[in-house]
Amino acid sequence: MRPKDIIVVGTRNSQLALTQTSQTITALKSLCPGPEFVVKTISTAGDRVPNNEALADHQGIFVKELQDALLQGSIDIAVHSLKDMPCEIMAGLELGAVSARVTPQDAFLARDNVRFAGLKPNARIGTSSIRRRAQVLLARPDLQVVGLRGNVDTRVRKLQAGEVDAIIIAAAGLTRIGLDNLITELMPFDIMLPAPCQGALGIEIRQGDQQLKEIIAKFDHQPTRLAIMAERAFLSGLGGGCSLPVGAYAEVSGRVLTLRVQVVSPNGDKSLRRTVSGDVNNADDLGQELARELLTSEGEWLQQALGIKA
Repeated sequence: MRPKDIIVVGTRNSQLALTQTSQTITALKSLCPGPEFVVKTISTAGDRVPNNEALADHQGIFVKELQDALLQGSIDIAVHSLKDMPCEIMAGLELGAVSARVTPQDAFLARDNVRFAGLKPNARIGTSSIRRRAQVLLARPDLQVVGLRGNVDTRVRKLQAGEVDAIIIAAAGLTRIGLDNLITELMPFDIMLPAPCQGALGIEIRQGDQQLKEIIAKFDHQPTRLAIMAERAFLSGLGGGCSLPVGAYAEVSGRVLTLRVQVVSPNGDKSLRRTVSGDVNNADDLGQELARELLTSEGEWLQQALGIKA
């Protein structure tokens, strides 16, 4: 067993993944000086999918190889964008710490600084997300939504090259790599509720590794952990994964947790929104109960429109 004075950190090889891993290590060093952190990059299935291929129904496509490396012992911790993690954590692993959330909203970037409301009919918006596509079509059915994959810098280059008129991506990613100056506007929650866990990072470890859990404990941000618990519980309760057109965002204020959710049909012709509040200690139950309520009241529509089991 490797001594805990050397901690191997697994991450994807994208600019964003490497940057947020570096920022996580810097924070860990300041909170717990002593251990040496060594970065190991791992290619995931999601990184190997061609940029023109959709990622729908590929749960865990950006995390599974990292989780396998954890179980095999070739890395000690893995740093993930939490929105990429399946609702069910792989057996033998646990979410050891959750970062304080940065900007959770989606960012709208357009050439010539045109805002979302000012886009001309038939303008082309690029996004790789089924959720964003559905939300755009709900708000602006006159727009064209085209598939757009690739790393953050690749998508920005495609916008600047005129392949699309605008793009929508997570603001957190732009902030972390220092490109937030490119944001034309942050999408308001009443138009675009973010993906569950958007803006938060998770440190995954082997279950039962108490020594390592204590090392990263100070990094854990309890309000964000409680918020993402409610969001993940809602998504799990629907029986779906990160490819569903589902938005969820929870906030903690004192002892009260407020969870807002949105489910949109893929073509944007129908939307359901709900907001519930409850005790922070019941974060998981709050998300699960809200999912059950929707499945009871709107089960037939959810099953037909989203392909989830009612």
